[in-house]
Amino acid sequence: MRVPFIKMHGLGNDFIVLDSRGDTLPPVDARVAAALADRKTGIGCDQLVLIEPSTIADLRMRIFNPDGSEVGACGNASRAVALLQGQPCTIETGGGLIEARPADAGIAVNMGAPRFGWDELPLAYAMDTLAMPVGWEELESPVAVNVGNPHVVFFVPDCDAVELDRLGPLIENDPLFPERVNVNVATVTGPQSLRLRVWERGAGLTRACGTGACATAIAAMRRGLTGRSVEVTLPGGPLRIDWDDDDAIIMTGPAVESFRGDFAWEYYAGDSRA
Repeated sequence: MRVPFIKMHGLGNDFIVLDSRGDTLPPVDARVAAALADRKTGIGCDQLVLIEPSTIADLRMRIFNPDGSEVGACGNASRAVALLQGQPCTIETGGGLIEARPADAGIAVNMGAPRFGWDELPLAYAMDTLAMPVGWEELESPVAVNVGNPHVVFFVPDCDAVELDRLGPLIENDPLFPERVNVNVATVTGPQSLRLRVWERGAGLTRACGTGACATAIAAMRRGLTGRSVEVTLPGGPLRIDWDDDDAIIMTGPAVESFRGDFAWEYYAGDSRA
């Protein structure tokens, strides 16, 4: 059985997109997702994106990390799926309902309202999420925010100097975060600009993370470090993040279709890869 796929990326954060709105695609589980995401023996990606029918939106989007874990939201993947739609659309995700539309700078996505309660992240116990009284070596007093996925944000003098490949997994898997967490290190470069690096839960270091850019911008705005419209520059490029008067986060940036192909389902779903 040959299954079609689309390879896409948003600022270098790359995806395999599978459309299961027809009747031909078998169920996708963690094992299949991890096998397809493998860059040596699979197609290779940061996330596998599965498009499904929805009863409350134009479509449903599910997102799997390379380790097979499923996450509630992905900003870059939302832009990619919206690009495929080619028109304004609503997207059901595990993190809530979002809206997307074409824009001059690519695709604009309404990511909904941020959540700041310790139990909405969630954290293991109650604490102030604007300045958490915790730290890991030089990374201290982060801001915590849920934008469909849980994030902690550390503001540092130079985000490039942080050993995020070492500290990221320690923080991600700390017992303080019962569902693990995404780790962001950011440097404020102006009243409307930030530089950002992200350790993504279940995926590791990434060239771009849309929800990370949203979480970091909101964290900076809450602390009074920037205004309510910010350009966030990641290793893969910039995203525009706005926090509007209706409490919605608007993320605007590019999405690109790289190529299309197909693969043998049995190879990734069976034991022939062993």
